Amino acid sequence: MLIRVRPGWALRESEVTDEGLWRARRRFLSVAAGLAAAPALARAASEATMTAPLPDVRPDPAPPPGERPNTWEQITRYNNFYEFGTGKRDPARYAGRLRTRPWTVVVEGECERPGEIGIEDILRGFPLEERIYRLRCVEGWSMVIPWVGFPLRRLLERFRPTSAARYVAFETLHDPERMPGQHRRILDWPYREGLRMDEAVHPLTILAVGLHGRVLPNQNGAPLRLVVPWKYGFKSIKSIVRIRLVRERPPTTWSQAAPHEYGFYANVNPDVPHPRWSQRYERRIGELRRRPTLPFNGYAEAVAHLYAGMDLRRFF
Repeated sequence: MLIRVRPGWALRESEVTDEGLWRARRRFLSVAAGLAAAPALARAASEATMTAPLPDVRPDPAPPPGERPNTWEQITRYNNFYEFGTGKRDPARYAGRLRTRPWTVVVEGECERPGEIGIEDILRGFPLEERIYRLRCVEGWSMVIPWVGFPLRRLLERFRPTSAARYVAFETLHDPERMPGQHRRILDWPYREGLRMDEAVHPLTILAVGLHGRVLPNQNGAPLRLVVPWKYGFKSIKSIVRIRLVRERPPTTWSQAAPHEYGFYANVNPDVPHPRWSQRYERRIGELRRRPTLPFNGYAEAVAHLYAGMDLRRFF
C-alpha cells in the first residue's frame, strides 16, 4: 500500500486562496499602487511639458494678498486661444506647431523711430520681473498667474511716441498653416486689440515673455503677449507681431465681432453683466467655490482714476 507523506512546505487544499479572490486582490494591489504613484506620475508629466527656465528674473515683491498662484499644469492646459481652436484644451494640443524663433515685432505709426525688434533683443534689452496677477475671463473663470515680463511702457519709449499717439493697437500673427483655427471664419483674422495710451503706459500693463520663471509656452501666447490685469482676458492679446501708435481708437476683434457683448475697454466690472450671463461671480480654476468678482479685478485702487467721470455701463 502506497502512503503519501505531505512535505512540511506543502499547503493543504483548504489553505489555498480561491482563484477569484486571488485575482481580485491582484487588481486591488495594482490599483493601490497606481494611486500611490499618481502624484509622482502627474509631476513627471507636468515637468515634461515645461519650457526652459528664464535667467535673472526679479521676483514679485508684492503678490495679491492671500492669493496662491495656479499650477503650471492648470495655466498651460486651460486656455482661450482661438487661433488653435475653440476648446479650452485645443491650444495645448495644437500650439506646438507654432514657430517662435525667429520672431520680430514691428512698431510703427505716430512715433519718431518706427522700426522692428526681435524677440532675442527684447529678452536681452529689458530687465525681466515676475508679476503675480489675477486673470479674469469673461466666461466666469479666473486664475492667478506668475507672469514674467516687463512694462509695455519701456518698449514704447524706445520708439519715441509723438504727442499725436493717443492709442496703441496690437496685432497677432496670421499664419493659418501653423494656427489651424485661422482656417475657420470664427473671427476676422488676424486678432487685433488696443489700449488707450494712458492704459498702455500704466505700470501694471506688461509684455509677458514667460510664466512661473520659464519661457512662455506657445498656448499661452509665446513668444510675447500683452497682460492688462484689470481687464477681461481677451484684451491681453497673444503672439504679437505688430504694434501701431495711432490717433484714433483702433478696431478690436471682439468689439467688432459682437459689439453688444464685448466693449473696447473690457474693464472687469461685476455691475455690468454680459448679455448672456452675470459677471458678479467667478470660479478660480482648481477651486469648487465661487468668488465675488472684484471691480477692476481687484486693481481699482491703482487704475480707477483712469476712468474718472466715465459712464462705465456705456464705456464697458
